[in-house]
Amino acid sequence: MNIHEYQAKALLHEFGVPISRGVPVLSPAESEAAAKQLPGPIWVVKSQIHAGGRGKGKFKEASAGDKGGVRIAKSVAEVNEFAKQMLGATLVTVQTGPHGKQVNRLYIEEGSEIDKEFYLSILVNRETSEVSFVVSTEGGVNIEDVAHSTPKKIVSFSVDPATGIMAHHGRTVAKALKLTGDLAKQAERLTGQLYAAFVAKDMAMLEINPLVVTKQGQLRVLDAKVSFDGNALYRHPDVMALRDETEEDAKEIEASKFDLNYVALDGNIGCMVNGAGLAMATMDIIKLYGMSPANFLDVGGGASVEKVAAAFKIITADPNVKGILVNIFGGIMKCDVIAEGVVAAVKQVGLKVPLVVRLEGTNVEQGKKIIRESGLNVVPADNLDDAAQKIVNAVKGG
Repeated sequence: MNIHEYQAKALLHEFGVPISRGVPVLSPAESEAAAKQLPGPIWVVKSQIHAGGRGKGKFKEASAGDKGGVRIAKSVAEVNEFAKQMLGATLVTVQTGPHGKQVNRLYIEEGSEIDKEFYLSILVNRETSEVSFVVSTEGGVNIEDVAHSTPKKIVSFSVDPATGIMAHHGRTVAKALKLTGDLAKQAERLTGQLYAAFVAKDMAMLEINPLVVTKQGQLRVLDAKVSFDGNALYRHPDVMALRDETEEDAKEIEASKFDLNYVALDGNIGCMVNGAGLAMATMDIIKLYGMSPANFLDVGGGASVEKVAAAFKIITADPNVKGILVNIFGGIMKCDVIAEGVVAAVKQVGLKVPLVVRLEGTNVEQGKKIIRESGLNVVPADNLDDAAQKIVNAVKGG
């Protein structure tokens, strides 16, 4: 689960992390009062969407101007004007894709006099099962570009979970950022605070870009991106309360209600599969035959008729779907349960696009019989290759 920048900063501040003062706003009417709470004379007006590259992004609406999703205001009136332009407009960045995201929230923040910009992130190292730091003197830019062009400017290290964060980890960060004296001490303290927040809140990723040194000699988190381990959210109702469903795909939200693993994609062939590996193979073979999947959908090994029906409805709710491929290899999952779920869903929502069903495994004959006797216009397939060719040909009109 992701949260907005202002929420991430508020959470980090609970652990003592130094941040700039700011006020979130949901409407232009709130922006003037928010700006007056901050000292000025410079304010930063930041679009709050779950995507990076906001400063270099562009709004689709001409009325929103062409100054990007992060703007510098020199008066309260200008803050208000920017808020009117940005709220409700659609911001397109390198991470949103061409469709962009509507800006429903802004963060009005006091300006900072920046001397230096750094990069710092914390994430879970899957290879070592440890929490790892990634640090660079090159902040305020895409870290991927730094990794490609000047990898020596990136320093990474892991923290042994048996010991937790220790003083030498903070010194490593200070050295990597070439900080000395009081700034080195601030870096050491910040390292401990960030690690404590990361572990306490079961974060999956914490990215600060940039971490800055102000001209007053203070380290400050100027931007923060945080995501959480979804499997641990039940332990953090305070974090769950920060969820902004307007930033998520409606189909993915519906899928989560039925414990379905669903991810919306850009193609036009809907997929219903059991097992992540089989789902990946199904998507690959669809690409092999010249088309693209509209989704990743794993119904899991113990799906019920109701869950299968819900999955089918979610697929058909996508207007981009021009054909559906059901590919089930039944082990724990029984083919007759899948068949019953598909039939139930089709009878409820109708079937307006081609449907190819490939069933194999437990209770496969019962499943095929249910489909065959349903009276539905379903194309059966003998194997995955056959199924992929049939659905691609059907969508293409062959």
